[in-house]
Amino acid sequence: MLIVVIPVIFMTLYFSWKYRDGRDHEIYAPKWAHSKTIEIVVWVVPIVIVIVLGVITWTSTQDLDPYKPLDHEARPITVEVVSLNWKWLFIYPELGIASVNELAFPANVPVNFKITSDTTMNSFFIPQLGSQIYSMAGMVTQLHLIANEPGTFDGISANYSGAGFAGMKFKAIATPTAKDFDVWVSKLKQHGSRLDPQSYQQLAKPSENNPVEYYGSVSKGMFSHIVMQYMHHDNDMDMSHHSEHSSSKLEGAE
Repeated sequence: MLIVVIPVIFMTLYFSWKYRDGRDHEIYAPKWAHSKTIEIVVWVVPIVIVIVLGVITWTSTQDLDPYKPLDHEARPITVEVVSLNWKWLFIYPELGIASVNELAFPANVPVNFKITSDTTMNSFFIPQLGSQIYSMAGMVTQLHLIANEPGTFDGISANYSGAGFAGMKFKAIATPTAKDFDVWVSKLKQHGSRLDPQSYQQLAKPSENNPVEYYGSVSKGMFSHIVMQYMHHDNDMDMSHHSEHSSSKLEGAE
């Protein structure tokens, strides 16, 4: 905005001084009808400003696109996120594990999130790491984040989704090293239960203020089946029956 404000302030002060009362020797010619100089200024300057602002807006929008992978030398980790009533499910497809209301990844490693919902629309948000993105049933949104330092960050739902909304929180843990992350993964594999269509059906039932849960193994294609269950031909999107849909559609996830 300074590119507009500063010239205006300068010209206001300049003309106030130049044409102040008492300067009779200054030539003042009010009876002119056209000035090419003024025409050029009032048209060219705004056009240049609009072009500059447009270029800045376009490049910034592309650079900050949440779907754009982060340019980093480290190999990214993929996490599939499912918003439920009223909890968050995190599936690590490459590791075959999952967790509820706890997310972990190494610091200084990009994380590629694939996000969907098995209930009403929600919003996945880790304020200290970056942008929020909506989760919607029957579709997949994406978000790419990285933690520049180790720490435990609060994750929340940024979109009101009903009675248990206030307790729909999770912890995002950025481990100091990849080895520390491997320890977390080993803990899940050793002590976690199995996430299959039957256990998922129980998990998907509405519940409030849910504790952290671990799954040491996950049925193959679980995330895809959760998304595709809303793709049937009659486009039935009645959220009150989503558990029934999950039961019928996830049977093939074994």
